[in-house]
Amino acid sequence: FPVIKDLAVDRAAFDRIIESGGYISVNTGNAPDANAVLIPKPEADLAMDAAQCIGCGACVAACKNASAMLFVSAKVSQLALLPQGQPERKQRVISMVEAMDAAGFGNCTNEGECEAECPKEISISNIARMNREYMKAKLFSR
Repeated sequence: FPVIKDLAVDRAAFDRIIESGGYISVNTGNAPDANAVLIPKPEADLAMDAAQCIGCGACVAACKNASAMLFVSAKVSQLALLPQGQPERKQRVISMVEAMDAAGFGNCTNEGECEAECPKEISISNIARMNREYMKAKLFSR
């Protein structure tokens, strides 16, 4: 990240990635009762783990390729695992990966340094989930 001043960096690239699809933009109506939409506990736990990402950029700083895959995969996984994220699932992953590539971040080489440095202990298994989501979206969006 470009340094603005001591202990302050320009995270605008992360903001552009989030703007490309990191939110649910489909009007899904009023908030349902919390117990109306059942989500299996293992999936809810995975989504909550991914949702812990604070976008600090430690993963990018630790990666020898300056890859933002852990950050992007956490955001993609969080919404892909929940019912609310399903309507935009395919377009979200395509848009976010394209925004990451356009920002000039490197590719993941599975070194695992990002996971080791992450203050929220985001798992690199999210990267595999994002890659699966991306592949499915590209194959079946035609």
